[in-house]
Amino acid sequence: MRVCCKAKVTGKVQGVYFRASTQEQAIDLSLSGYVKNMSDGSVEVLACGDKNDVEQLTQWLMKGSEYAEVENVEVKEVEWQDFNHFSIG
Repeated sequence: MRVCCKAKVTGKVQGVYFRASTQEQAIDLSLSGYVKNMSDGSVEVLACGDKNDVEQLTQWLMKGSEYAEVENVEVKEVEWQDFNHFSIG
């Protein structure tokens, strides 16, 4: 089953290679979508693909990149969106 999930990740997640690491994880899982820094200091992730793969990425987001300090991850399923790749915004 294909799904899209949007996640808001808070904590020390900007300036710690969080976006690049998220992109690597997503590409390894064959997901499409994006990861981008938000003005409030959080990071937004939109991941689309196989439900199990999206869930794996969501689990990874809870610990994040090596230097990140993730405090919270809010995830919600959203309407399917077609992307050609997983980009950094």
